Amino acid sequence: MPLTAINCTKATAKEAPYKLADSGGMYLLVKESGKYWRFDYRHLGKRKTLALGVFPEVSLAEARLAHAAARKALRDGVDPGEQRAEQKAKALGDAANSFKALALAWHAHKAKTWSESTATKTLRQLEQHLFPKLGVRPAATIKPPELLKALRAIPVAYTATRMREVAGQVFRFGIQEGKLESDPTRDLRDALSVPAVQHRPALTSRREFGAFLCDLRDFKSADRITLLATRLALLTFVRSQELRLGLWSEIDFEAREWRIPAGRMKAGKGLSQAHIVPLSAQALDALSELQQLTGHSPFLFPNVTGEKDFMSENTMGRMLWRLGYKGRQTLHGFRASARSILSEGGEWTVAAMERQLDHAERNKVVAAYARSEHLAERRRMMDAWGAMVAEMESGGNVVPIARTA
Repeated sequence: MPLTAINCTKATAKEAPYKLADSGGMYLLVKESGKYWRFDYRHLGKRKTLALGVFPEVSLAEARLAHAAARKALRDGVDPGEQRAEQKAKALGDAANSFKALALAWHAHKAKTWSESTATKTLRQLEQHLFPKLGVRPAATIKPPELLKALRAIPVAYTATRMREVAGQVFRFGIQEGKLESDPTRDLRDALSVPAVQHRPALTSRREFGAFLCDLRDFKSADRITLLATRLALLTFVRSQELRLGLWSEIDFEAREWRIPAGRMKAGKGLSQAHIVPLSAQALDALSELQQLTGHSPFLFPNVTGEKDFMSENTMGRMLWRLGYKGRQTLHGFRASARSILSEGGEWTVAAMERQLDHAERNKVVAAYARSEHLAERRRMMDAWGAMVAEMESGGNVVPIARTA
């Protein structure tokens, strides 16, 4: 007589395992460790047993469906046990070659040359935008329309474009590793709207920037370390991360330079040469004062809250807001301010300004050479810039300091 759900529920373990038969070779094996659905069958003259699940996780009705599918496979000349093993192997292979597995391998490879913040941000974006929709899919089966659908679901146009670039790098990594044959992002180059370039707010005239410097000089509502950090940012043109993660071991007072490791520079990934930042007298004065405040720490700007080792990226930005320059001047905008003002008189070459700003050079051989190129000119330029800043913040008339031959 076929089993009922009540029979299965009431069955209790005995000293020895026993079977409760259903039909067609299916039965419930009752043991002290639990109740197990089994199907005994013969294939090519050999007696075999197929596991159909554990009761009550797998109900009687579900076990019968699995039993019926196994019997159909037998009628078709297929061993259901071998069929299941093949399906399991394929599932394991698909998992090993899933988009997520490939992306994580690519990320681990790239992270060796990235800053910690870049690696963390990229992984977070993958987990947020692409893994939920594509993560479990075998990477080789992902087609352009499916990828495009995932990208279009990203609400921010810039992020969607960025994730298309990341996905392309993942697929090309798979091709290089011999796991894929094609990159579906090649067919999506014009499929996403191109985000408008948004430049960081910056004051680019001497008059406006001079007024800002006077306001900064007279600002009493910020702590001295934040003010010195802001002053060094505008005197050196370095980016936020390069400034905030700065170490005292990178400062050479005697040589009057700050040597920032290539790995921390945006344009320095894959290079071994440090980015040399010439230090003006004004920058050295700021560093000397800062050393009295933070010289006990390895960081130029340790985080006073203790949440991180170094200053938060929002600290200086919030101070500029309180100063009244929200939407007018940003920390990153100091780079544009300096470049615009230095360009006015034509005293300095574009190449020297670009090297000082550490703008990317795609050719790594050229980039390695460019790190030291124009250094003498950059030293004079940074001295001139420091003098200009001192003159502007004093409220005096600013006269460009001509470059010496």
